Amino acid sequence: MQEILDFLKLIRHNNNREWFHQNKHLYVSAQAKFNAIAEDVLREVQKFDESVRHLQLKDCTYRFYRDVRFSKDKSPYKNHFGIFICPGGRKSWQAGYYFHVESQEEEQYQEMPVNKTSLNIQHSALYNGCFMPEKEMLQLIREDIYNNSEEYRKTICKAKGFSLSQEHCLKTRPKGFPETACDDLLKLKSFVLEKPYSEAELLENNLVERVVADMKSCYPFVSMLNQALSYTGNY
Repeated sequence: MQEILDFLKLIRHNNNREWFHQNKHLYVSAQAKFNAIAEDVLREVQKFDESVRHLQLKDCTYRFYRDVRFSKDKSPYKNHFGIFICPGGRKSWQAGYYFHVESQEEEQYQEMPVNKTSLNIQHSALYNGCFMPEKEMLQLIREDIYNNSEEYRKTICKAKGFSLSQEHCLKTRPKGFPETACDDLLKLKSFVLEKPYSEAELLENNLVERVVADMKSCYPFVSMLNQALSYTGNY
């Protein structure tokens, strides 16, 4: 993991094609090491979540090259590695388990712009759940929460060390729902349990074991979300 973090720190300060081409061997080596960790995580998650047993690593990992066509940030490369394990693969809107690895530096925590359409990720972490589902899917999740709010709260409590992201939520209860004790959950537009990882934690020998255990603790929450989404008939 140290080699991965060292490369990510380098690319943060040298995010240009000339440097990358001259040092591509560093990327190739770091990517291979991350993929080895990701492969182990995927294999272990498949043991407790049968809905992802058909997936291969390529279904869950991302290109390192950024699509800058519609972005003000024209940096050609990402400064992180990630794996998203969910039934429909990384491009799916279904709920799943996302492991994000990024180098940590003081500048990351100063004047960070918040992208309203994406998680404001500033550190290595786990993000498990469903991020910004489309309108029809959001309605299904809210209806399921309204009918099963206590069960959802129980699944959230089972995810030890995680907090429910409040980054995307309404100021008031969504229209069509009467006042209820689960208003706080109904206001959410993303349903994500998050847990930061320090670099010291990333460097521990039992990293895969800890990541998988944390993901497993979120399985009831992820499973409930995907059950709610299954009512569309599309999953």
